[in-house]
Amino acid sequence: MAFTRGFKGRGGGPRDPRLPPGQYDVGAEWPILSAEVTPSLPLASWTFSVDGLVERPVTWTWDEMQALPGSTYDGDIHCVTSWSKLGTAFSGVSVDPLLAAAGPLPSASYVMAWSHTGYSTNLPLEDVADGKSWIAWEHEGQPLTAEHGGPARLLVPHLYFWKSAKWIARLELMDHDEPGFWEQNGYHDHGDPWLEQRFQGD
Repeated sequence: MAFTRGFKGRGGGPRDPRLPPGQYDVGAEWPILSAEVTPSLPLASWTFSVDGLVERPVTWTWDEMQALPGSTYDGDIHCVTSWSKLGTAFSGVSVDPLLAAAGPLPSASYVMAWSHTGYSTNLPLEDVADGKSWIAWEHEGQPLTAEHGGPARLLVPHLYFWKSAKWIARLELMDHDEPGFWEQNGYHDHGDPWLEQRFQGD
């Protein structure tokens, strides 16, 4: 995923207050950016797990996930490459009941999100709990396409979108922070778009 430091995107006109610094609105577009080849993940064999520092490691099948109470996110998403998609909608399930089912141990303070492809990204536990993240399988009322992370992706919309791991497979709870794929390659550990935390040192 290429990004040029200092790129300010498309200019002109008054700036939308929903746009963090250095971002531009892509409108109806949704750019496709991936670090890996898009996988084919049959629903019959798809699973999602919460494990690591938990009382009860739990794994759900696709049908079991679909049976959980649904939850939606209506808002904005922001990519580190400077585009933002405003006023968009995702549906799936909140991460909160998934964490509750597993029972995080008191020592759990970080999460490593793992994709079915092996991609990883690290987050503080507080950034995925308390209504801040979802496992999403629909976008704008349609099934999430494989190119955008379908059948299901992690959605953490208050952070840059590389933290919203495509093809999500697992949340591993840990008592310490470890860098994921892009974090090992120079991207910021946290990734707050309003603070322009794009690269290590920002």
